[in-house]
Amino acid sequence: MNICVYCSSSRAIDHSYVELAADVGVELARRGHHLVSGGGSISCMGAVAGAARAAGARTLGVIPRALLALEVTDHDADELIVTETMRDRKGLLDARADAFLALPGGLGTLEELLEVWVARSLGMHAKPVVLLDPDGLFAHLRAQVDELVRRGFVRRAARDALGWAATVGGALDLLEAGVAQPSEVPPTVTEQLEGE
Repeated sequence: MNICVYCSSSRAIDHSYVELAADVGVELARRGHHLVSGGGSISCMGAVAGAARAAGARTLGVIPRALLALEVTDHDADELIVTETMRDRKGLLDARADAFLALPGGLGTLEELLEVWVARSLGMHAKPVVLLDPDGLFAHLRAQVDELVRRGFVRRAARDALGWAATVGGALDLLEAGVAQPSEVPPTVTEQLEGE
């Protein structure tokens, strides 16, 4: 399958996160999958792509034209697509991926994760979405969503549309299980309203 990986392009982060991204690239290649990424060549984004290619995976990078000038483009990608806007980029990442994996990252990673998570929770796609959080970076997010469920702002099914993993192997296991059983998708918006 084609796995879209959302991750950091920050050079200021602890190197352990870059190593985690490289481990993801190696493992997805070992399992016979391919990488869809944001087309960057630095930090975690560069590490996951480089490691995936080195281990035999095909890599697709999608990058907006505005970022080309920053000289952060993964020119070694097997396929590189340059888009006009960030919205176009996200649309192509969505279309070309069979599953989504978010690694520790910043606002961009969080925004991309939330968008595909919400779309899945609304029944707009049946692709699995998993967050790999080995050291609790997103523990506050998990607690916040649990509180939103408790107060009635978020349905339990919507919360459960995101898989959580603490290890690379566990994250890929969840993605593979989600692709193998796409019927485990929350009801569509219409079905939800009819059931209330």
